[in-house]
Amino acid sequence: MELGPVGLGAAARGRLLYGGDYNPEQWPERVWAEDVELMKRAGVNVATVGVFSWATIEPEPGAREFGWLDRVLSLLHANGIAVCLATPTASPPPWLGHRHPETLPVDFDGRRLSYGSRNQFCPSSPVYRKRSLELVTDLAARYAHHPAVVMWHVNNEYCEVCHCDVSAEHFRRWLRARHGTLDALNAAWSTAFWSQRYGDWDEVVPPRRAPYLINPAQRLDFARFSSDALLECFLAEKAVLRAANPDVPITTNFMGLDQPMDYWSLAAHEDVVSHDWYPDPSDPKSHVGTAIAYDLVRSLAGGPWALMEQAASAVSWRHRNPAKPAGQLRAQSAQAVARGADEVCFFQWRASAGGAEKFHSGMLPHAGPDTRVFREVCELGADLARLDEVVGADVRASVAFALDWESWWACRLDAHPAGDFDLLARVRDFYEPLFDLGVAVDFVRPDADLSAYALVVVPNLYLLRDATRFESFVDGGGTLLVGFFSGVVDGNDRVHPGGAPGPLRELLGLTVHEMAPVERELRCESELLGEFTADFWLDDVAPRGAEVVARAGDAPVVLRNGRAWYTATRPEPAATARLLAHLVESAGVPRALPELPSGVEAVRRGGFLFLVNHNEHPVTVIVPGGGVDLLAGAGAGAGSGQGAEAAPADEVELGRFGVAVLRQP
Repeated sequence: MELGPVGLGAAARGRLLYGGDYNPEQWPERVWAEDVELMKRAGVNVATVGVFSWATIEPEPGAREFGWLDRVLSLLHANGIAVCLATPTASPPPWLGHRHPETLPVDFDGRRLSYGSRNQFCPSSPVYRKRSLELVTDLAARYAHHPAVVMWHVNNEYCEVCHCDVSAEHFRRWLRARHGTLDALNAAWSTAFWSQRYGDWDEVVPPRRAPYLINPAQRLDFARFSSDALLECFLAEKAVLRAANPDVPITTNFMGLDQPMDYWSLAAHEDVVSHDWYPDPSDPKSHVGTAIAYDLVRSLAGGPWALMEQAASAVSWRHRNPAKPAGQLRAQSAQAVARGADEVCFFQWRASAGGAEKFHSGMLPHAGPDTRVFREVCELGADLARLDEVVGADVRASVAFALDWESWWACRLDAHPAGDFDLLARVRDFYEPLFDLGVAVDFVRPDADLSAYALVVVPNLYLLRDATRFESFVDGGGTLLVGFFSGVVDGNDRVHPGGAPGPLRELLGLTVHEMAPVERELRCESELLGEFTADFWLDDVAPRGAEVVARAGDAPVVLRNGRAWYTATRPEPAATARLLAHLVESAGVPRALPELPSGVEAVRRGGFLFLVNHNEHPVTVIVPGGGVDLLAGAGAGAGSGQGAEAAPADEVELGRFGVAVLRQP
C-alpha cells in the first residue's frame, strides 16, 4: 500500500478517534455551541465536516462562502475536537445540473437522471471534474494548514456509473489503452459470436439496454472502466490536497461489502482506509457479516483502519427500520476496534430535522440528550478513552480468503448455470465456521504472496488467470480449500480450454465435466465428515489423482489432492463446520480461545483479547490465564463483562451485549 508520509496514526496521535459526521450548515449558528458542549460530554474528539456542503460553500457559480466554515473549524478546535474535512464533491448543487445537464448521469436505459438527490454526477464529465477541482483547490488553499484539520475526506461513497455519450468516449479511450487495437478488442470480447465484430472505434459504446443478453466481456470491461473512472476522480482531488500539505492523511469511505469499485486498487492510493457499515438490528447473525466486512477492510488497509460511518440506532432506508436494542451500539463498536479500527464514527452527530434521512438516527437524537441513545453514546466515548493503548496494534491471521473484484463482477453476469449465485453467500459459507472457532481471517488478492498463511480459502474465483500463487503456497506446505464454480474463465470471460477448474486442475487433481445447480437435497456420506446433506450445486467431477472424501451416491462432492481440497457442492453448515475444524487443526491454525459460547466473538489484537457477546442473554467465557480488563470501572461493574478484571477462576462473565478487553501476559 502506498502510504506516503502519513497514515491513520498521524491523525489519531495515539488515541482512538471517536465522533461522526457533523453538518452544522443544517442548523442555526446558535445551535453550534450546544453541539460542541454535548460532543465534549460524549467524549467526541473528531468530527467529519463538509461532506454535503457544496451548495453552502458555492451557492452560485464561482462564489465562495467560507465564513461559516471558518467559524465551525475554529469552534471545534478551541474545544479540542479535531476535524476530518471533506471535499463536498459527491453532491453537486442544483445550479450545476441546471446549467450543465451534461454533468448528470445517464442510466443503463438511456435516461438522464436529475438533481434533487445526491451522487448526481457523471464521473467522466469534464465540466464536473473542472468545477469540483476548482472547489477542492480553494478549500485546500484555505484549510490545508488549519490546526483543526487532521485528515481529508475525499468525496463520499464512490459508486457512480454513467452510460452517456461523454462516458462512451472516455470508455473508448480506456479500451484503446487496454487492448491497443480493434482486432485485439474483438478477440477479447469474442465478437465473432452473434455477429458483434466492431470495424470502427466509434461503434463501441457502453453496455445499454438491448433486445437480449449483452456481451459479457463488454460488461466486464465496462465495470473495470467505471471503477477506473472513479479512481481518476479520487486521484485528481488527492493530488490537489497532497500538494497543499503533504502531512495531512487522505481517505475516502468504502461502502461495506459492495462492488462499485475495485477496492484493492483504491485502497492502494489511500493513506487511511475507511469504511461505512450498517448492520441490520433485526438480523440475529448480523455480527458475522460485520466481521467479514471488518476483516476485509483491515486487509485492504494492511493494518488499522477507520470506521467512518455506522448508525447510533435505526437507519431510514430499509423497508423496515428497527432501532438497535440497548447495549448493541457498544458491542458493535467494540467489534470494530477488535478487528482493527482505530477510529469509530457515526453518520451523523445530530439527527436531521428535514430531508431524505431525517429518520436516520443520530448520536444526538431528535429527542435530545436525555435519551437512552445519547447516554449510550456517552458511555461508549468513556469506553473508547480506556482503549488508547490498543491504537496501532494489528490482528495477526493465519487464514486468508482470496477475493477479487474482477471475478466478483464477472460471476454476477447473465447466462450462467445459476442466476442466483451469490459470491458473498459463498464467502459466508466458509467464514462463519471460522468465526465460531475464534479464528482470525485476512482477505487477499489472488496474486498475493500467501507464504504467511497456513490455510487459504477460495470461496469462489470464477475468473482466474493463473494458479501460480496457489501452487507455490501448497508446495510450501500450505493447505488450500477451493469452492465450486472456480477457475471457469480467463480475464476476458472466455472459458478455459479443457474446462473448470482451469488453471487449478492439476493442483486439485480433478476436472469438472459439467456444472449444474440442483433443486433437490443431496444425501452425502463421508468417513471424515459423517453423513450430511448438501444442496444448491453439484459438479460432475472426474478425479485425476484427487482422493474422494465425500460422495452423494456415486458423485464426488468433497475431494482432496494432498493439501489441496475442493467442494463440488454446498454442504450443510454443520458439515462445512466439521470440514473447516479439521483443516484448522491439521494446518496448525491458532484460535483465540479453545472454546467459545455461541454468539460470542473472540479476537486477539496485539496483546489484547477482545470478547464481545452478541447475544441478548449473559454468557460465561473461559479464558485460560485470565487477564486485566481495560474497561474496568465502566458500565455495570465487576463480573458483568462491562468492565471487570477477569475472575481468578479464569471465567469472564459477559452480560447482554457485554464486552471485555483483556490485557494478557
